[in-house]
Amino acid sequence: MAPEIRGTDVVGPDETLTVLVPSGAMADAVAALSPRVRALRADPGHRPPAGEAAQAQVWVPRSGAESPTEEFLGALPRLRLVQLLSAGAERFVGRLPEGVVLCNARGAHTPSTAEWVLAATLAAQRGLPELVREQAAGRWTPGTYSSLVGARVLVVGAGDIGRRVAAMMTPFDVDLTFVARTARDGVRGTDELPRLLPEADVVVVIVPVTPETTGLVDAAFLAAMKDGALLVNAARGVVVDTGALLAELTAGRLRAALDVTDPEPLPEGHPLWSAPGLLLTPHVAGAVPGTAARAEATVVAQLRRVLAGEPLADVVADY
Repeated sequence: MAPEIRGTDVVGPDETLTVLVPSGAMADAVAALSPRVRALRADPGHRPPAGEAAQAQVWVPRSGAESPTEEFLGALPRLRLVQLLSAGAERFVGRLPEGVVLCNARGAHTPSTAEWVLAATLAAQRGLPELVREQAAGRWTPGTYSSLVGARVLVVGAGDIGRRVAAMMTPFDVDLTFVARTARDGVRGTDELPRLLPEADVVVVIVPVTPETTGLVDAAFLAAMKDGALLVNAARGVVVDTGALLAELTAGRLRAALDVTDPEPLPEGHPLWSAPGLLLTPHVAGAVPGTAARAEATVVAQLRRVLAGEPLADVVADY
């Protein structure tokens, strides 16, 4: 469990709160919170802050930002909070100075990512990628494909997005099972995967990147999946062993829908581009108009907690 961090750990009750933000629009929204708040644009290239910016207690990196350099962080001696615009925090975990709290934007990407999982699963199950290619070639090719209705679905990851995926799939009468690192009421442990995988028609992976989840979907994991099953990855590319997945796709034994890859972006000529049975999108699951507004609202709500001295939300454990 993440430790309780309060706003008073970030800024004193009478101090000015200086916040580095990635855009002018967010600066306006943050500055409107209180006369105590000073919002400044951060350099998008991680050039070390100087002057007033170097006094910032809070930094909001731009979406998709690379890991910060030691030089950048060293120029922020008063930094106490890094508030992400994403749910994924792997580029920042273990890379922040002692005493700097890391929080993510849990929930901001939930609706759109869960929607992508549902859309990709339906498209793959009903053969839409193949049928679109036939349309482009001017061929009328009827066939029988799989269905989501009544399917056995294994959701690996029982967090906010996994729960929303389950809610969206409920109307399809799926038989859905959650799996997480730790078993609890209504959730199986990952140690049960060898028994659960052979029963699943669809396996959805939506876990954070940790040492335990990196390479989780390896050759043994894939070999345990039933013939013709569908793997859906909306987590991160490094969760899946690309070579092992390519072997299964090339053999025609498994199918996949990926929004993320390893490497990413996928280079020209990579065999995943032409792998059979693969629906591939370029990391766009969260890219809908409402996502940016939800992420901004997360930042504003967090800064309200800071100003009020309240406990912070969505503190990333092991930061």
